[in-house]
Amino acid sequence: MPTSAINSKDTAAIYAAREAVAVCDRSHWGRIRVSNDECLRFLHNQSTNDFQRLKPGEGCDTVMVTSTARTIDLVTGYVFNDAVLLLVSPHRRAFLMEWLDRYIFFADKVTLTDVTEETATFSLIGPQSDAIVEKMGAGSLIGQPEGHHVLVDGVTFAVGSGLSNPGYTLIFPVTEKQRLWNQILEHGALELSDRHWEMLRILQGRPAPDLELTDDYNPLEAGLWQTVSFNKGCYIGQETIARLNTYKGVKQYLWGIRLNANAEPGTVITIGDEKVGKLTSYTETPDGHFGLGYIRAKAGGVGLKVQVGETQGEVVSVPFVSHEYP
Repeated sequence: MPTSAINSKDTAAIYAAREAVAVCDRSHWGRIRVSNDECLRFLHNQSTNDFQRLKPGEGCDTVMVTSTARTIDLVTGYVFNDAVLLLVSPHRRAFLMEWLDRYIFFADKVTLTDVTEETATFSLIGPQSDAIVEKMGAGSLIGQPEGHHVLVDGVTFAVGSGLSNPGYTLIFPVTEKQRLWNQILEHGALELSDRHWEMLRILQGRPAPDLELTDDYNPLEAGLWQTVSFNKGCYIGQETIARLNTYKGVKQYLWGIRLNANAEPGTVITIGDEKVGKLTSYTETPDGHFGLGYIRAKAGGVGLKVQVGETQGEVVSVPFVSHEYP
């Protein structure tokens, strides 16, 4: 969705996320608890990443896909002793609760619980976020891999901001929300609004449901190679993804597009008279107009000059995605 004109607050928030530290309230994202003895095996079979290699205190990003490997959502899973907590995109929790429940059979020792309303989530974003988590008692996480997490005074601190920027994600009882928010602001973080998050998401290329993650695309086209295990056993959509990798069959890729003016998501991307792709997201930023779009692999990549409706654009790389075969 196009954003309104950029102002000084936008510039300050984006700068904080890039160079200092910002805090974003992600409580409207869904949180699903998958518990009981077989929760790791269950998630291993229902998504693209290797959950069975994970130990309590670790986590990973994974993609929920259909049987034909079409994308449903990009999800982060945090493994605890008795459960896995999934952080899912806004407006996806009800769908995923129903979708996952369909694959739980009578003898399976798996329980799904929607804990969204009783919990809250903040993300600290930026290189100075280490100082804040240290002050809050979670300094042991500094330098740990993405997804690693610890529980401190009832608050789960996890490595990873949800974007490519360094940072941390906090999940905690909703009753603690205002206290923790005030504490984080007192430690020097600048508030990052939902609009600013969307700006950063597009600038960094994090794909979102209904835009980049739809029935039209698979995780490899979306550039989510880091979420896919090619060594684990069978899972939903595995056959299609394995074939695309083995035969190097990815026919389109998600790219960033630096634009000369605003453009509407859904606009066809062309080179001359040839259709080569589609714009999926657009935002105005402190640095100008920017979009995400899928472009046919044969058309080219970084540096490619394209036409997006009435607007000219140039294809650029974005840090959240990768287009390299392993």
